[in-house]
Formats: sequence, structure tokens, C-alpha cells
Amino acid sequence: MRVKLVLRFCSRPARLSCQASVPDNVGRRLYSPKECDRLVNNISSTQRGASTLVLALFVVAILVTAVVGLIFGHKIGYQRGFHSIETETKQAMINSSEAVQELEDLRISNKIATNQASTAKQELAISLANLDELRENQQELTVENKQVSQLNELYAEFLSEKGGMPLHILGAKIQPLPENAFEYGFDIAMLSEDGKAKRLTPVLTLLNDDDFVEVPLDPSSYTIEGIVRIRGRFTMPSGFKPLQAKISLQAGGKKIEQLYDWKLGDRVDNMPLSLLDLPEVDESPIAP
Repeated sequence: MRVKLVLRFCSRPARLSCQASVPDNVGRRLYSPKECDRLVNNISSTQRGASTLVLALFVVAILVTAVVGLIFGHKIGYQRGFHSIETETKQAMINSSEAVQELEDLRISNKIATNQASTAKQELAISLANLDELRENQQELTVENKQVSQLNELYAEFLSEKGGMPLHILGAKIQPLPENAFEYGFDIAMLSEDGKAKRLTPVLTLLNDDDFVEVPLDPSSYTIEGIVRIRGRFTMPSGFKPLQAKISLQAGGKKIEQLYDWKLGDRVDNMPLSLLDLPEVDESPIAP
């Protein structure tokens, strides 16, 4: 009696569990405990397989997503890296071209500098040769001038012993300049009987039919012992037109005068230089 009660107590839950677990289309019948357990195990296995399949699909989806992400990331990184390398390569080529051009410019500049240095050396050699030649010519001229000076001293001594050389005008000239100015020049010679230097006082006078103008000379007196060159410039008074020029000389108690016809014509206004821009007066001898 106790056993039956136990069987009923155990079988009812099993049947109830089996009935609750099986589908509706399965006939409602009673199962034994073993069959019920096997049926429950099969259903649990099916549920576990489905869960495992879902989990596997989820893992596969994650892996596929990761692989796709890696592929896209690798592709994007490769493209960016390739673009960066391409840009750096182009810049390197540009820098290389610029460096080659700069090197070519430096080579040309070096060649030009070398040619200039060679030319400068040649010019220096020519200048040194010319300088040596000028030194030699200067030495020769110095010797010649010394010889001429000694000869002049000898002539002066000889002439002094013969009574000296009277006051004499070797040459004279007056030439026009811009701004109604004129340049004068006179070469005077004299050697006294005692062979000593004498004071020479020149006077230049411009004459016309009605009036005359005395030209101030600078300096106003000279020391003469042989030959003296009188040079200077003056400005013609406005409205005055000379017909003659007179040079008066006085030295050592001797006095001479010389008249020259004025043949210079009108004033010169079309010369390109101003009087201040003209060179110094000509100190060369005046031909008689």
C-alpha cells in the first residue's frame, strides 16, 4: 500500500511535466519516468544546441565585423600611408630638383668668379708691368729734367756773364670760356745781368676806341729768374667790347709793353660746361 502511494506520487509530476513539455499535437498519454526523463533531456539538448548555434552565430558575426573592420582599417591606412609617401616623394623630388638647380647656379657662379679672378690676375699683371714701365719712364724723365736744369743753369750763368737776357714775351693767348669769361696766358723770359731773381709786375689792359678796362691779375706779381708763366681767368664787363689787349711788364728797372688785336669775337654762351666745372687753367707753354 505504501508502494502504490509512492508510485502515484512520483508518476503524477512526471506526467504533468511531460504533458507540459510535449507539443499539443502529441497525444496525451502517460509516460514512464525514464521516457519522461529522456524526453526532457532531448528537449534540453535541443534548446542547448539552439543556444550554442545562436552563440556561435554571434561570435561569427563579431569575428566577421572585426575582420571587415580590420580590412577597411588596413585599406584606409594603406591609402593614407601611400598618399603620404607619394606626397613626401614628390616633395623630395622637388627638393632634389631645387638642390640640383642651386648646385648648377653655384657651379656657374664659381665659373664666373674663376674667370673674373683670372681676368683680375691678368689685369694686375698688366698694371704691374705698366707701373714698372712708368717708374722707368719717370726715372728717365727725372734724369732728363735734372740734366735740362743743369744745362739751363749753365746757360743762365753764361748769359749772365754776357750781360743777361732782357725782359721778353715768349708767347701770349686769350681764349673765351662760358659765362662771358676768358682765360689768359703769357710766357715771360728774363735773366738779369747779376744772375739774381727779380720781381715781375704784369698789367693786362683791354682797350677800345672810347674806354679801357684793367684786368686784375692773380697773383699781381711774380719772381722771375729765367721763364715765368702767367695764367688766370677774368670776366668781361657787361657791355664792353675790346678791340685790343695790352700787356705791360716791369722787372729789374726794365719795362716793356705789347699790343695784341682782339680777335676772339663775341662771348661764348653755348659751351656745355659752367666756369666752375672747367678744369684748371692750362700751364703748358704758349707757342710764339
